[in-house]
Amino acid sequence: MFVHTVYFWLTNPESNDDRQALRAGLETLKGITHFEALYIGKPADTRRPVIDHSYDWSLTYIFSDQAAHDAYQEDPIHLKFVETCARYWSKVLVYDAVE
Repeated sequence: MFVHTVYFWLTNPESNDDRQALRAGLETLKGITHFEALYIGKPADTRRPVIDHSYDWSLTYIFSDQAAHDAYQEDPIHLKFVETCARYWSKVLVYDAVE
């Protein structure tokens, strides 16, 4: 199993239009067929010192293996998402994990 988690910080977090545009872009990634599961979310209302809730959107993919992840990275839908939506984020952090 290969888990790919991405956190996005909006360039203009006060803009609901930008927030919804990035969410819509994230939804397009559901058209990619290389993953086992996909979760799109926003920070939960949990407040403990160890929790970073400063991001605006998160994306978590579960892939069968790294080869599936690598194919996703080159998928035209993913490339179009980056091209179209990069203007909405000021920061992106990626965490990959394997089992």
